[in-house]
Amino acid sequence: MNFSRHFHQLDRLLSDSAWLWRPQPYKEARPQWCARLPALCAELLALDDAQLTQLSSDSEALQRLLAPYLPELAELALLTHLPEQPPAALQVPGPHFATGIPGRKWQQISAFSAALGEVRAPLLEWCGGKGHLGRLLAFQWRRQVVTLERNPGLCQDGEGMAERSGVPQRFHVTDVLEDSVEAHLPGRHAVALHACGELHRTLVRRAAALALPALDIAPCCFHLHGEERYRPFTPGARLSLSRDDRRLAVTETVTAVGREVRLRDREMAWKLGFELLRQEQSEEQAYRPLKPIDRQWLRLDFAAFCQALAAREGITLQPVREWGAYEARGWQRQRETMRLSLVRHAFRRAIELWLALDLACYLEAHGYRVTLGTFCERELTPRNILLSARLHP
Repeated sequence: MNFSRHFHQLDRLLSDSAWLWRPQPYKEARPQWCARLPALCAELLALDDAQLTQLSSDSEALQRLLAPYLPELAELALLTHLPEQPPAALQVPGPHFATGIPGRKWQQISAFSAALGEVRAPLLEWCGGKGHLGRLLAFQWRRQVVTLERNPGLCQDGEGMAERSGVPQRFHVTDVLEDSVEAHLPGRHAVALHACGELHRTLVRRAAALALPALDIAPCCFHLHGEERYRPFTPGARLSLSRDDRRLAVTETVTAVGREVRLRDREMAWKLGFELLRQEQSEEQAYRPLKPIDRQWLRLDFAAFCQALAAREGITLQPVREWGAYEARGWQRQRETMRLSLVRHAFRRAIELWLALDLACYLEAHGYRVTLGTFCERELTPRNILLSARLHP
């Protein structure tokens, strides 16, 4: 894969298509593209709940629905395809080894470990929590592992697990964003499974600066910890991503159960109903962002929810006679928002891959041989991109 060419092709396409994926139907009832593509808008709004559920989880079906209206998506599908990294044989310890690890998390760790290829240097686990990944790799490769984690309680738990498993793993309570982290890095093969945002970008920068022999990263949550406006590593990028833009890349989920989905939908509908009420009772018509709510408020009725939210936001609500009408309008807005947002969702993987390619180009420019692929099926985790880099001898 020519990473620089691939990056700039995707950069051009995303820049030219920003009028489709950047507007947020949650914040504006009818994005401008609805006027340019009225037939698409009508078809999306006519989707029933079963169709919406399918299209939200089946990217290929979504591409087929959008293709007649958005011919550029044909190129998008080609540019977002990644090969699956061939897994190696994994020596799985006895069943006790995975005790205390949720099943899906253990599957992700096992898949990531199997996709790494050969490990030739002492290992460093970045933002490792209890060190489950490092513990498995220490067993697999009989290599010393250092796990960096800023939470002392997690480090203490991980040390106990490592001792019981008989693996050479040490923990350091460390904030990886501090300069002192460099003392742990030289000569190490660094691994990071779902380190968020600036955490994995910091690892890439420090790895290149210190010429680490190898690193393997599955990046996640690109919007966290960094600056509001993303600054690409790769020269000549046209695209400029805000925090909200980067958040779009990680909005796909495959693990939510029925109750979580119902609470998510209720929260969205009630917040939209509150926003309609606030706009009608004030002169401020623009969307007003809200901080995360107390999930306990979702056990209240709609009126009590709005009153609690207004009190927190410092808003005085005038008497309301028809709470039910505002709740019904909130649910209607929720229904429309979910359907119109499908257009944005078609570009999620492209933005995620653009961010991963930016890292790949940077490492390649610093003398690394880089591969980019997937380490598991998206049904296990949508954050399945694996970036592997080995320093040229």
